[in-house]
Amino acid sequence: MPQMLLSRKAACNTHGQDSSYFLGWQEYEKNPYDPRTNPTGIIQMGLAENQLSFDLIESWLERHPDAAGLRRDGALVFRELALFQDYHGLPAFKKALADFMGGLRGDKVKFEPHKLVLTAGSTSANETLMFCLAEAGEAFPSPTPYYPGFDRDLKWRTGAEIVPIHCSSSNGFRVTKAALEKAYQGPRKRHLRVKGVLVTNPSNPLGTAMTRCELDTLIDFVVAKDIHLISDEIYSGTSFDAPRFVSVMEAIEGGQHVSHRIHVVYSLSKDLGLPGFRVGAIYSNNGAVVAAATKMSSFGLVSSQTQYLLSVLLSDKEFTRNYHFENQKRIKERHDRLVQGLRRSGISCLQSNAGLFCWVDMRHLLNSDTFKGEMELWRKIVYQVGLNISPGSSCHCDEPGWFSVCFANM
Repeated sequence: MPQMLLSRKAACNTHGQDSSYFLGWQEYEKNPYDPRTNPTGIIQMGLAENQLSFDLIESWLERHPDAAGLRRDGALVFRELALFQDYHGLPAFKKALADFMGGLRGDKVKFEPHKLVLTAGSTSANETLMFCLAEAGEAFPSPTPYYPGFDRDLKWRTGAEIVPIHCSSSNGFRVTKAALEKAYQGPRKRHLRVKGVLVTNPSNPLGTAMTRCELDTLIDFVVAKDIHLISDEIYSGTSFDAPRFVSVMEAIEGGQHVSHRIHVVYSLSKDLGLPGFRVGAIYSNNGAVVAAATKMSSFGLVSSQTQYLLSVLLSDKEFTRNYHFENQKRIKERHDRLVQGLRRSGISCLQSNAGLFCWVDMRHLLNSDTFKGEMELWRKIVYQVGLNISPGSSCHCDEPGWFSVCFANM
């Protein structure tokens, strides 16, 4: 009865919270592992958090008490930050963030602060772009497997459709022109307009950076179809092995005919391990998109004290360089440790070079080569082994038996 008082949007079940991805979280929260108080509980390996380099940031904070204490040259800036701030963001923070983004990409491309829109995390950034680029019922194809949260983040409130671009293990789940074309034609047969393509680069959950050839294929495709390309690059600083990460902004350098249709999403949640700070951004060369997204950002601003603290931290170039180097090293060490341990157990992973997770092949452990068989194995892993990992079906993978296993959140 109470549900009858809600709007259709609030009462509908298109938020994706019934996905096994979120159900695994719920089981973990009911019975979390603790080495002392609950040694038989569930270990969380389904959450892509980066806790590997907190000590580096904590050490910086101890050496820079003014930043954390909201002081500048010893004087309090509390009143300045406590008052309402323009939702364009603090200029010092936007410049520091733009420089940091460029540095992570080897300074191969320059990011201009006035083309940045600050948002409360990448979830807000992605949804804002959907509101800017698509009407309800219009489609954005995305390569599979993709982050399960996209079904909630991009579809629920906007009404947009996410259409799978089915990729195959036969070529390492790489994006091909044929797969793009098939995904493009599918919605059109249902009389849905395709407005763009959404990719994560590096990929969540694959842990692979797109090749330059893949990026060129994507760019040529969106130009030919007269649509947009959104590149979610929140894992850009986690690339730890060759081939190096190439941003879509580097791939289009000098291409004025295409730059207005390319948009990048970024956040500090993965590279700096700060999801609780809720710092995300949209970067676009399209002035109309920047203007519209800036207006919408008033629904999810980054707090002034967060911007102030991080403007000081990110402006410390020596720290950010050292942090990036050490963080990459630690990610690689943890990745290699997981891969080697699984290999000793007869389990292989997709070869990867980025991200906070491995795409693990357990097809040989299925009782049946079906998604029912995958879910049976997943339940055993969660309830009997005591590990929360994400089944491939939650990522829209169309090959049963693949699982996403996160390794940096402990």
